[in-house]
Amino acid sequence: MNSEILLRYIHFISIFAIVGSLVSEHLLLKKEMTRLEISRLARIDAMYGIAALSLLAAGLTLWLGSIGKPAIVYTKNWIFHTKLTCFILIGLLSICPTMFFITNRKGNPDEIIKTPPLIFWMLRIELVLLFIIPLLAGLMAKGVGLSTAN
Repeated sequence: MNSEILLRYIHFISIFAIVGSLVSEHLLLKKEMTRLEISRLARIDAMYGIAALSLLAAGLTLWLGSIGKPAIVYTKNWIFHTKLTCFILIGLLSICPTMFFITNRKGNPDEIIKTPPLIFWMLRIELVLLFIIPLLAGLMAKGVGLSTAN
């Protein structure tokens, strides 16, 4: 199998895993949760992290690994940089919910924990940024954002 096709497949499947896990986190998050529910969210969040790392690895390899399009096609495209910035912002925003899940998952499984409102807002902002990325990818596929100047 062609390495470019395999990398693009990993990149694509990772996107599905990220969307699925982030939407699941948002739907399962409640104002008050038991530690058992938080533990489940922590496992979903771990899958989210693994998918994000595989997406990053595949994407960086496609960009910088001389596989597929030349790196300059991405490097000189401001839309690609916007897409990359969205991805980085999503990663930074995910730190706080991840820390909340990790720190509150252990203990009495029936104990009720209040979820800070900030966690809800961070997940929502992550989702908004996540749903902007495919639009940017579509624009890139049409050649929008490429600099025609040398």
